[in-house]
Amino acid sequence: MTYPVALLDACVLYSAPLRDLLMWLAVEGVYVPKWSEMIHAEWIQNLLEARPDLLPERLDRTRELMNARSPDALVTDFEHHIANIMLPDADDRHVVAAAITGNCDVIVTFNLKDFPDAALTQYQLAVVHPDNFILQCFIDSPDLSLAALRKQHQSLRFPHASLFRLLSQK
Repeated sequence: MTYPVALLDACVLYSAPLRDLLMWLAVEGVYVPKWSEMIHAEWIQNLLEARPDLLPERLDRTRELMNARSPDALVTDFEHHIANIMLPDADDRHVVAAAITGNCDVIVTFNLKDFPDAALTQYQLAVVHPDNFILQCFIDSPDLSLAALRKQHQSLRFPHASLFRLLSQK
C-alpha cells in the first residue's frame, strides 16, 4: 500500500487535538507528514496571539518533539520555488513550495479557497480539508487509524473523557 505524503498547513497544526491526531496517524504509518519551519512559525505565532496565557517555550517544545518524532517531515530548501507560484494570497506560496520540495501528494488545510486546483495541478498537488483527509485515512487504513485514535485517547491527561468527546473537539 502506498501512503500519502501530506503537507500540513499551519491552520491544521494550530488546534492541539487535531495536531495530536494527525501526529498519531503519522506515527502509526497511515500517512507521511511534511511541514516547514515557516509553517511551524505561523501556527505558533497565531496560537500565541490568540492565547497569551501559553508559554512560547512549551510550543517550541511541541515543535521540537514533532520534528524529532518525524525527522523526515521537515522540508527545507524550498524557498526557490516561492516566486514562481501564483495563489490568491501570496503569503501562502511557501506552503505550496514546501509541498513541491517535499514531494507531497496533498496539502491538508482548512483554507481550501486559498489553494485553487488550477494553481496546484501543474505541481500534481491536491488540496483537502482535514476532516476529509482523516476520513480517507480511516477508509484506507482502518486498523492503523483506529490504533492511532486509541493512542491519542490514552495519551490524554484526563483519559476518562470519552472517545466521542475527543472526536468532537476542534
